[in-house]
Amino acid sequence: MIEPGMHINGVGGDCPGKTELHADVLRKGPVFCEFEPQSRIEGDMQQMPADFPVTELWQVLSGEVVGRSSADQVTIYDSVGFALEDYSALRYMRDVAAELKMTETISLIPTLANPKDLFGFLAKNRGAKRPLLAAVAVAA
Repeated sequence: MIEPGMHINGVGGDCPGKTELHADVLRKGPVFCEFEPQSRIEGDMQQMPADFPVTELWQVLSGEVVGRSSADQVTIYDSVGFALEDYSALRYMRDVAAELKMTETISLIPTLANPKDLFGFLAKNRGAKRPLLAAVAVAA
């Protein structure tokens, strides 16, 4: 399910004892976070050993650390909810994507024939050439 070059954003309401990503996912590539001490308590990396390597996002943005070392490297972002940093990261990625002409406008709220049938929309797009979730990830 995880393919070469994929980037995974682990974003959600984190708290001690709750994780969203399986530990094997975190082992697929370098893990980035907002603030390591908090992420080790509340983030997905709380399930990892204390010496599990992690890089704070500011280190990549400042050029201190390389974010992705090859096109096929899997990268993981373990977000624990620093809203200002999340917003800044999204704006930065949007601006870089625009510079590289890699943007695509998509609707985040689909037009549904039956608004009560959210799963029908996903099922309808299951065999699509470009899966719905991939389209959302590309737009982000």
